[in-house]
Amino acid sequence: MKVKKLRWIIIGLIFIATVINYIDRSALSIMWGNENVEGSISQSLGLTKNDYSLILNIFMVAYALGQLFSGKLFDKVGTRMGYVISIGIWGLSSFFHSMARGVFSLSFLRTTLGLSEAGNWPGAVKSNAEWFPIKERAIAQGLFNAGASIGSVIAPLLIATLFVAFGWRVTFMVIGSFGLLWIIPWLLINKAGPKKHPWITEEEQKYILEGQSLADQNATEDTKGKSLKEILSHRESWAVVIGRFFLEPIWWLFVGWMPIYLFDVYNFNVKEVGMFLWVPYVGAAIGSIAGGYVSGKIIAKTNSIDKGRKTTILIGGVIMLLGLVATVLAGDTAEKFVAIVFFVLFGFQFAISNVQTLPSDFFSGKSVGSLAGLGGMIGVFSVIIMNFLVPIVVEKISYTPVFIAIAVFVPLGVGAIYYFARKIESVEK
Repeated sequence: MKVKKLRWIIIGLIFIATVINYIDRSALSIMWGNENVEGSISQSLGLTKNDYSLILNIFMVAYALGQLFSGKLFDKVGTRMGYVISIGIWGLSSFFHSMARGVFSLSFLRTTLGLSEAGNWPGAVKSNAEWFPIKERAIAQGLFNAGASIGSVIAPLLIATLFVAFGWRVTFMVIGSFGLLWIIPWLLINKAGPKKHPWITEEEQKYILEGQSLADQNATEDTKGKSLKEILSHRESWAVVIGRFFLEPIWWLFVGWMPIYLFDVYNFNVKEVGMFLWVPYVGAAIGSIAGGYVSGKIIAKTNSIDKGRKTTILIGGVIMLLGLVATVLAGDTAEKFVAIVFFVLFGFQFAISNVQTLPSDFFSGKSVGSLAGLGGMIGVFSVIIMNFLVPIVVEKISYTPVFIAIAVFVPLGVGAIYYFARKIESVEK
C-alpha cells in the first residue's frame, strides 16, 4: 500500500499530540481559581497563589530538564519510540492529577508531566527535519506550533465545561486519556522514516530527500551526533540558545499567568475564564501557520534560508513589541486586554516557528534534537526566573512591570539571532 503526502499525515499526528499537550498542561491553571471560586482546585485543597507559583515552577524546572534529556532520548531511540515514551508518561501523569491531595502530590505529578511533555518539542523538530525538505520545514513547524495554539483555544472551553459538569478530578481523568489513545494511530502509521517507510511513494521520497541538505541526505541511523560541547563551539548555536532565553517568557507568561490575571484583575470565575481565554490563542494559531507560510515563500523566491528566517522573525518581533506596549497603555478592560494579547501571541508564533527550525538549518541527524532540546531548556530557565518574580512584583506593585520587562526581551531575543547567526545555513560543510 502506498499513501500520498505521507509527510503531512505524520505532521498531522504530531499536531494532534501538541493539541493534547496543551490541553493537559492548561488544565491546572484554568481550574485553579481562588478562595472565592466554588469547587476550584485552590479552594477544595486549601492552596494559595504562592502554592500555585511553586507548583508552576516545579513544572517548569522539570520541563527545562526534560527538554535537554528528551532531545538526547529522541536522538537515541528515534522519533517513533521517543513519542511513545513521552506521550505515554504525560498521559498517565495528567490522569493521576485526579488523585492529588495537596502541594506535594501536585508537585510530583507536575514533575512527571513536565519531564515528559517537554519531549514534544525536540521530537517535532527532529521529525520535521526527517520528513520535510528545507523549504517546507517552517510551514511544518508552524502547523505543529499551531497545535499549541489550538490546544489553548480548545482547553478553556473544554475544561470549563467538564469542570462545571463533573468537577476537576473527573476532568483530569478525561483529558489524561487522550494521550494514551493517541499512541495507537502513531504506532500504526509512523512505521519508519521516509528512507524506509513501506507506504511512502517514490515521488514523495525523492522530493523529501533531494530537498534536504547534503548532511541530512548522508546521515544514517549509525551517524553519530555531536556532543553539546561540539554543538556550542559553533557561533550559530548561540542564536538558538540566547534567542530562546529572551523569547520564551513572552509565551509562557500568558500560558501560565493569564488565567490568574483574569481571576485577579477582572474577578472572573472559571466559566468566564473559559469564555475569554481561548480568543488570544486563535491569533497564535493563525500566526503559527502564517509565519511558516511567509518564510517558505521568501525562501522559494530568494533561494535564501537566511532571508526567509530572519525577515519572518523580525516581523513577528515588531508585532510582539507593539502589542506588549499596548498591554500597558490600553489594556484597561478585559475585552481590550484579550484583543491585545491576540496580536502579541500572533507575533510570537509568527516568529517562533522559524526560531525553532534553526537547529535543523544548522545541523543534521542526531545533532538536531540535542540543540533543540538545549535551546528549549535554556528558554524555560528564563521562564522559571519570571515565575518566581511575578507574584512578588504583582503583590508589591502590579502586573505592569512584568509586561514592560518582557517587552524589553523582544529586541534582545531577535537581536541575538541576527548577531550570532550572521548567515543561517548549514554549518556542516
